[in-house]
Amino acid sequence: MIDDDDSARHSLEFLLDCAGIRVRGFASADAFLAAAPPVDGACVVTDVRMPGTNGMELVAVLRERGASVPVIVITGHADVPLAIQAIKAGVADFIEKPFDDEAMLGAIRQALASQAGTADARAERQAIEARIASLSAREREVLDGLVAGKANKAIAYDLSISARTVEVYRANAMMKMQAKTLSDLVRMATIAKFG
Repeated sequence: MIDDDDSARHSLEFLLDCAGIRVRGFASADAFLAAAPPVDGACVVTDVRMPGTNGMELVAVLRERGASVPVIVITGHADVPLAIQAIKAGVADFIEKPFDDEAMLGAIRQALASQAGTADARAERQAIEARIASLSAREREVLDGLVAGKANKAIAYDLSISARTVEVYRANAMMKMQAKTLSDLVRMATIAKFG
């Protein structure tokens, strides 16, 4: 929670604390950036107008640093151009003060849920990529053929090996990839390729 207005910051910190959401407050974006708290699995709530680095500049700095943390921008001076700028900058939500407590909690919970989903997807992709890296070159060629929708005989012809040998490589690939079915295998390969 970043807001130069102490009473507004403390009020929101109290609301989040009562809702069971861990919160850490900062009086400015510069103080937040200097502290560099871990943002994995977090959500940043920031006021727009503050001395020093403002809320929109903070969003830009976070993006430049590669932080994929969702940001909720709050402001007491909302206008259409500012809202458009915030949305284009990729903020998770734009909320005008005074805000409804339930609306704020809902926005934060949604941002945290999307962050958790992104982290879970990233972890799954990394695990799949590690499994693919464990495949031999031939197992990978067979996997590529299966993902392309080719039958074992077609893969065997393309690789100049027997269909029985393709079946062995296919079984090995499925075991290393921890796939129960061919569709599992194709899904994993698709996640690794396209995220």
